[in-house]
Amino acid sequence: MAEPITVEVCVDSVASALSAQRGGAQRIELCSDLLEGGVTPSLGLLCVVRSRVSIPVHPIIRPRPGDFCYSDAELEIMRRDIELARREGAYGVALGILRCNGTVDVERTRELVEAARPLSVTFHRAFDVSANLLEAFEDVCATGADRLLTSGGEQQCWQGVDIIAQLVRAARGRITVMAGGRIGINNVATIVEQTGVNEIHVGLATPVNSDAHDNFRSLSLGKAQGPGFQRTEVLEKSVRDLIRAVSSKSKAKMD
Repeated sequence: MAEPITVEVCVDSVASALSAQRGGAQRIELCSDLLEGGVTPSLGLLCVVRSRVSIPVHPIIRPRPGDFCYSDAELEIMRRDIELARREGAYGVALGILRCNGTVDVERTRELVEAARPLSVTFHRAFDVSANLLEAFEDVCATGADRLLTSGGEQQCWQGVDIIAQLVRAARGRITVMAGGRIGINNVATIVEQTGVNEIHVGLATPVNSDAHDNFRSLSLGKAQGPGFQRTEVLEKSVRDLIRAVSSKSKAKMD
């Protein structure tokens, strides 16, 4: 019998976290500043999300946007953020450190993995920008992380299905490989089928406008463009439809 697919939804707000749970997601990755690829959420956001959802919450531990080569000061920030996440009831964390030569920094990542215990640890998509994916995979396994999130080294997951399938075969029970990167309702079933993964990571963010946009003056502030200040939110229906799509494919395969 095929194993059920675990769906992790990446969110940056309480509203999106609630929608993900109502839609049937099994886990949440919590971030701030998703426009920059996600950074560590504020303690306030983590606390409120934890108080309002019952599914596991995994905050990302990423002190800044940009590359994944961190200074000693940034490493200390990551340690402190892990301590706070554990104290506030996070079920796991997502993190990853690379050296400036494009290899996985096994020693420093392992230090954070050990500091996070007993929380579950995901090595995030820093992996996908490493210089050699197959060597990096062995290094990620050596860090002691429980899970690897990857798009197969491509911008979009469907482009990296062959590599992801290769990593699933190479894992041999040492680590869980989770596929992620532009997975949607139209490609999720194919990605799961072709890679053999049992976990997927999705964004599913939908643009929404502020209810008060008519009251705003037209003014550009940084990346906020004009009245309305468009933002994104995960919708319950999007999560539900995606889960239905992958579940239908799994059921058809068993039949």
